[in-house]
Parts: sequence; structure tokens; C-alpha cells
Amino acid sequence: MKKGSIFLIVLLVAMCFAQSRKAEEFPTSAGIVRLTPVEHATFVLEGGGMTIYVDPATGNFEGLPKADLIILTDIHPDHFVPATIDRVKKDGTVIFAPESVAKTLTAAQILHYGDTKRWEGWTVEAVPAYNIQHGPSLGTVFHDKGRGNGYVLSYGGKRFYISGDTEPIPEMAALKNIDVALMCMNLPYTMSPEEAITAVKSFKPKVVIPYHYRGSDLSILQKGMAGSGTEVRLLEWYPNVQVTPAGNPGGDNGSAPEGGAAGSGQNTRPL
Repeated sequence: MKKGSIFLIVLLVAMCFAQSRKAEEFPTSAGIVRLTPVEHATFVLEGGGMTIYVDPATGNFEGLPKADLIILTDIHPDHFVPATIDRVKKDGTVIFAPESVAKTLTAAQILHYGDTKRWEGWTVEAVPAYNIQHGPSLGTVFHDKGRGNGYVLSYGGKRFYISGDTEPIPEMAALKNIDVALMCMNLPYTMSPEEAITAVKSFKPKVVIPYHYRGSDLSILQKGMAGSGTEVRLLEWYPNVQVTPAGNPGGDNGSAPEGGAAGSGQNTRPL
């Protein structure tokens, strides 16, 4: 087969995959912010002509634009994979990360808790993310305080909270005016669905999107948040994993979570 034909086939496959991605769109005063889940903890935000990758680690990136900004939350390999960063970055890509990551990724700009960066119309604030009780053994935790970051991103008058790897913590309960919260949810490393319900109700975002939830029962979150005033939106974070009726990954046929986003195109809903 000629090289030109091979290239054309690869290009068509990439285009088909890009068109099959389901993005969630959020209106802001500065235009639409588009959120595209990739896999597990990895997702892409687009707004104002800029592309932001959060924790580019795993998943298929075909058809997605290169990163203008990369935001990293933790050192674990489901959040930080240097080879993946090399794949999605370009000349001039800016990287924000906690100090624990910057020890390896020396090009990163370090953000500690409370630090704020203003970048291309976006404001990025680092907030705490850590365990209080979940750990591998008595007296230890999976995520020590000060090692990893959560973030609050502000754009066009809207505030997007990215939990990172954390449990319900006092600093989370103190968050104000969050429009969209991306909440991790998987034991033993972060939160159970019940803990996530308590956490979300403590700061009352308008919308909560569970992510980083491999093996968790999403129906518990949905039922627990019913009538709370916070809308639960389910996106497709495990595109190659079968999903049981309860909404937790359980196989390998590429189904979307119950109530999640299968198919193609974008979905714009008011905040």
C-alpha cells in the first residue's frame, strides 16, 4: 500500500474519532467553554481560542488540538505521564503544577495552595487536595497534604472547580460560588459516593460532574443529590469500558454511563 493511502486512512480514522467525542459546553460572558473528557482524570477545556489539558495521562488524544496550557494535580501516573505531556504540548505551552510534580517536570510553574495565575483571560487558583483518613496503612494516607493540588479556574464570570485526588476537607467546604465542580470518586484512594455527596452538599455548586470514578456506583451520587439544587451531569470517562445499569464501569464494549453522553457533537446547557 502506498504511503499516501496509509496517511489518508490514518487521517480519516482520526477525524471519525474526533467527531465521535461528546463535549459538554458551558456558556460564559466571554463565550462558550467546552469540556471534553478523555479518560479517568484526563480532560480538555477550550475557551477563548485556548486549549487547556488537565492531567494528560491516559486515553486517546486523536483529533484534539495541542495544549496551550497544561494543568497537573498530582504525581501519580493516572495524572502525570511525561511521555503524554510531550505528545500533547507544543512550542510555547505553559505548564502549572504542584511542587511535587515540578521536581520531575522542571519546565512547570509551581503553584502552592492559594497561589493564583492569570493566563489568557483565565484565572487559575491552586486549592488544597489531600486525604484525611484513607491510606495504605494505619497512620498513613495516599495523598499527603501539600503534595497535590485541586484548582479553581475562572473564565467569563464562571468558576470551575477541579477536585484532584482528595477527600471531603474543610477547604472544600469553604469554596464559594462554584458553577461547575469536577469531583473525584473512587475508593480506597479518594472518596466513596456517599462521601462525595457530603462534600458536594457542603459547597453547593450549580453542576457536579463526577470523574476519576473507576468502579464507583454513580447511581448513589445521583440519588443522593436529588432535590439538592445541584445538577448531576454524567460524561463518558471510560469509552472502552462496559457500564452496568448502576453506572459503574464493568466490561469492555465502549458503552457510556447511564444518563451519560454517548454519540457525537456538543451539549450546551445553561448554568
